[in-house]
Amino acid sequence: MTKHYDVIVAGGGSAGIGAAIGARRTGARTLLIERGPCLGGAATLRNVVTYCGLYTRDEAEQVVFGVAKEMLAGLRALDAVSEPTRFTAVAVVFDPEAVKHVADELCHGAGVDVLLHSHLMAATRSQDRIASVRVADHSGIHDYTADAFVDATGEADLGHHGGADVRYGNDGWVQNGTLGIRFGGIPADVSREAIRAAVAAAKAAGARGLTAASGLVARMPVSGDLITYLADEGYDARSAADLSRAERSARRQAHAYLEVIKAIPGCADAYIVSTGPEIGTRESRHLVGRAQLLEKDVLEPGPLGDAVAVGAWPIEYHPGPGIPSEWKFIGAPGYYGIPLDVLHSRDTPNLFGAGRTVDGDRGAGASLRVMGTAFATGQAAGVAAAVVARDADVDVAAVRRELDRQGAWLPGGGGVAG
Repeated sequence: MTKHYDVIVAGGGSAGIGAAIGARRTGARTLLIERGPCLGGAATLRNVVTYCGLYTRDEAEQVVFGVAKEMLAGLRALDAVSEPTRFTAVAVVFDPEAVKHVADELCHGAGVDVLLHSHLMAATRSQDRIASVRVADHSGIHDYTADAFVDATGEADLGHHGGADVRYGNDGWVQNGTLGIRFGGIPADVSREAIRAAVAAAKAAGARGLTAASGLVARMPVSGDLITYLADEGYDARSAADLSRAERSARRQAHAYLEVIKAIPGCADAYIVSTGPEIGTRESRHLVGRAQLLEKDVLEPGPLGDAVAVGAWPIEYHPGPGIPSEWKFIGAPGYYGIPLDVLHSRDTPNLFGAGRTVDGDRGAGASLRVMGTAFATGQAAGVAAAVVARDADVDVAAVRRELDRQGAWLPGGGGVAG
């Protein structure tokens, strides 16, 4: 394996997968670094088994394509994903084991070099650019250099280590996280509405150990297990000590919710299949971009003329543990454009953000963060990084043309101008 690449992508979740494939298909020699034992990020490591942001809310029209479309096709071939389903907005539910396999095959097929079990521990800077990353694995410490980088770590660790301008949350606040809990042993005729009603009633009756009275509950394909997003926690995602406390508390909650479910007629044999393993963090550091996407850009969408990706998930802000989420919905046509400058670091020309690291204000960030949108911002960031590696600069029209060539076309007519 070489030590120098055109593009290095840090983080192997939806955004990182999209970025690595986008960069490689643009012609860049690409390394994808992931600290966990598999690709998929929250989809495989945090029990977040819903792809949100691929479809509009009212018409359930798919508006995110490219790598996201290929992931869906792979999951459908394994009969491992639901049809688009209306919750508060439209999402698909999938089997996480299938995501691991499809992600492996997509990255391998594209020719991406993948390093799992590799913890990003440092980055070096040369003048205004990131020059290298340092990763640790069980054999020791390794350095890799590249001409351009994508930060898809979720915590903007690459930007932070590399001296790029980052900020934690917005206005001094971050959204709470939630531990995804997967339950088995629940008969198929027990509806998710029955689960939600039982939890709400238990919470109202003062049952101990529960935080949220409501949250997404969905039946999973393949296993028929039930996934729930109910166990909320507030914490500092940068602190291992605080994460440890929050995850311990959330796992305690999981058993409290299990007792509620077991009291439902027919559910006495219910059990916990898995938690997390990590808690689902919704917000941490943002890479400060050359532009910031604002809440009004989401609620009142403008033309897509300079967009390199689209978002279709409403603003879903989680203000604190046990506090109901705040929803605001996207105006016509049901999706909004994401300009390249929102992904492009303000002070580090060869660095792009993807996924929940990108620059959005309180409201926009609560829409941008979901995994369906992360595929889109990731693929755009990967293409842009490959263009920077090749040309030393980036041109929006060139990025849009390459995304169109890769099938990541924008809604409303397919092809792009420029």
